[in-house]
Order: sequence, then structure tokens, then C-alpha cells
Amino acid sequence: MRAAQSDKPVAPLRTSLIRAALALAVIVCGLSLRWYGFPFGLPAFVVKYGGSLLWATMVFLLAGVLLPQLSRSQLTAIAAAIAVVVEFSRLIHTPWLDAFRLTTAGALLLGRIFSLWNLVAYAMGIAFGVLADRVTTVHGLVGWAKAP
Repeated sequence: MRAAQSDKPVAPLRTSLIRAALALAVIVCGLSLRWYGFPFGLPAFVVKYGGSLLWATMVFLLAGVLLPQLSRSQLTAIAAAIAVVVEFSRLIHTPWLDAFRLTTAGALLLGRIFSLWNLVAYAMGIAFGVLADRVTTVHGLVGWAKAP
């Protein structure tokens, strides 16, 4: 006879693997939005702030991959701090930093133009990451977290 499935979170390794898979999916969505959003006729608002939202979701999930022992609240604080630092770093201009921002990697990781509206998108992205993490790590992805 099988025991009832526990409501406890899945093991830390599985949690990290689930978060890594989610982060990879978010990265694919973000790159797709960036590369194909305009050609598919999406409004600039959706492409710009959708990308910011997905970037913050990725930051939350990657923080969870690297620090699986932390609570969601702690991960939220870390992701928010990273988002704020990155956004305000756009106000700093040095030749090497501006040169990096002009590369594809620099634009995707650090962005180019400061905007307080990005902080709103980041907050929404982190909240989305928390929700996705809660749904997938408490209940497991389909079939992953079931006891043998």
C-alpha cells in the first residue's frame, strides 16, 4: 500500500534542479521575446517590460539554484537587491562599462537605460518567480516529486 504524498517541499537537490529548469525556460522565453517580439508585432511596452519581468524572474530562480537552503523570503530579498543594484548601476558610466553594455551580453544582463518603471517590472517578475517556485517545489513538477 502506498503512503499519502507529503506536503513537505521536495529535497534540496530536486528543488535546485526544478529551479534550474524553470530558469532555463524563463531565459528561452526572455530571449524569444527580445528577438521575436517586434517581428511578431508585439507592442514595445510588452517587449521592454516583459523582458524586465522575465529577467527578474530568472534572477530569483538562479538565486534559488545557488542558495537552495534559503527561504523564499530570503531569495526574494536577494533578487530584489540584485535588481535594484543593477538598475541603479545604469547611472554609472565608465568607458569599459558602457562598452560592455553595448554588447548583446551586456544589454541582456545589465541593460542600458535607467528607468524606475523597470523596478516595477522587476517586482512583478520576482513575484512571478515566487509563485512558480511555490507551485513547482512544494508539489513537484509532474511526476518528479512523487515518492517511489
